[in-house]
Amino acid sequence: MSRTVAVIGGGYGGSAVAKALDSEADVVLIDPRDAFVNAAGSLRALARPDWAGNVFFPFDTLLSRGKVIRERAASVDPEGVTLASGRRVEADYLVLATGSRYAYPAKPEADSAAEALDDLRRSHKELQSAERVLILGAGPVGLELAGEIREVWSDKEITVVDPAEQLLPGFRPEMREDLHRQLAERDVRLRLGTTLTAPPATGPGLAGTFTVATADGDELTADIWFRAHGVRVDSDYLADGRLTARTEDGRVPVTETLHVRGHAHVYAVGDLTDLAEAKMAGYAMQHAEVVARNIAAQLRGEEPTAAYRPAPDPMILLPLGMTGGVGQLPSPDGPNVVTADTVSAYKGGDLFTGRFAELFGTAAS
Repeated sequence: MSRTVAVIGGGYGGSAVAKALDSEADVVLIDPRDAFVNAAGSLRALARPDWAGNVFFPFDTLLSRGKVIRERAASVDPEGVTLASGRRVEADYLVLATGSRYAYPAKPEADSAAEALDDLRRSHKELQSAERVLILGAGPVGLELAGEIREVWSDKEITVVDPAEQLLPGFRPEMREDLHRQLAERDVRLRLGTTLTAPPATGPGLAGTFTVATADGDELTADIWFRAHGVRVDSDYLADGRLTARTEDGRVPVTETLHVRGHAHVYAVGDLTDLAEAKMAGYAMQHAEVVARNIAAQLRGEEPTAAYRPAPDPMILLPLGMTGGVGQLPSPDGPNVVTADTVSAYKGGDLFTGRFAELFGTAAS
């Protein structure tokens, strides 16, 4: 019996599935990059280039039996994957795990870790030379970026602009109040409920003084700006419809067992799924556990019964540097607001570096 599992995408969910099934199946991990990118650390890598190496984990150390193919998927059908080179990978099980794309520097653009590190070092120099920083987007990415910049540079002027009237709507009021307090302590200036009438004259991440107008009639002058909004699902390889129809926003319909609807041997994890939940690394890794259990059961000739049900309340760990931040985690009694110390212990201190060092076998013994 053939036992080939093709995992398309080596991000949070894909790498976890590939690792979990490596001893039980013939795993083929398909990704154009030469390393896993822990995007949770990208913003710290921008502010601290000496730390940036912690973001990248070469795929070479992930699997002991399986193999990694460094290519892009061009098309997927029920029998396998056609790569951009024209090469074909036949598979008994397929896992779609290509995630989403986001504006740099939250997600590096280069497929090579060395090139991505060079990009981060260049951007750091641009940022270092700027006195006034403008961040467009007051979601978790924009606020984390503000926190990382402030931790390194106490004297930079940081302004965050967002059309939303509230920070993190949908979370507990006391958590949002604490977030406002910590941002005020760090002298991060918020301009909520407004937008720019035109984009800055310079490109994002490039130093150069500019003045922009806001929709409420004000003007802002800065020396560099970053985009912290605009997620796009990475699912173009499904556009031909040979495997499944996508939703309007490019996602893939899945069942509670995380099967792609209509296919008993095809799964999807992470940002690609149409699940009604925030798209977060933590959820993608929970998806991976369910999918690995279900494929392992099928390999044993059993029914895949592991199910995933989105949490009823949103969760978040939002660091503001290594020691600050806010969080909301699930508990039996409903959502629980946690302290900055807890955020630091779970995420902010090392941004999951230790967890992925263990996954990729690079942790110190």
